[in-house]
Amino acid sequence: MDLSDTLEFLSLIGKLKHIKRTGWVLRGVNEPEPIAGHMYRMAIMTFLLEKQHNMDKFRCMKLALVHDMAECIVGDITPCCGVDPAEKHRKEVEAMEKLAALVGSSGKDMVELFKEYEDQSTPEAKFVKDLDRFDMILQAFEYEKESKKPRSLQEFFDSTNGKFTHPMIVALAEEVYKQRLEFEGASGEAS
Repeated sequence: MDLSDTLEFLSLIGKLKHIKRTGWVLRGVNEPEPIAGHMYRMAIMTFLLEKQHNMDKFRCMKLALVHDMAECIVGDITPCCGVDPAEKHRKEVEAMEKLAALVGSSGKDMVELFKEYEDQSTPEAKFVKDLDRFDMILQAFEYEKESKKPRSLQEFFDSTNGKFTHPMIVALAEEVYKQRLEFEGASGEAS
């Protein structure tokens, strides 16, 4: 193991602690979360998987931690950025390969996990995609409550409408929708 390369890898990954998520920045959210915060909560959510879900919890955690890793090099490219999806994918694969080259055999595993997530080729990858979308609406709801502006981030909810598939995430999303309606009602009464 080349310690210089390892430190470069860790330095690049460390950038994720400071790169703000583009969607929140574009919407003028006060103190938007960094990419690493999003990945961290997704990884924590994998602990909620129960045995009856028949999935590899550790693999889900690794997928959650790898899925946005390339953004330490390419940034958080969203549909609003005007980058062709194929070009975005190409840049992210190239970034993952650069990161992988810095850490030897561990890097091969990271690239394989990234491709698994991108291809949505396993139940675990599909579950983590649900986590990705769910974390976004949960974060949007938290920002709406913090700013006391109900429905101000509706577009994030609209973009996930009907896309959740895992029963646990469907139930969690329904709870967010319920609490959001209650928040909206309470905010309307207070006005």
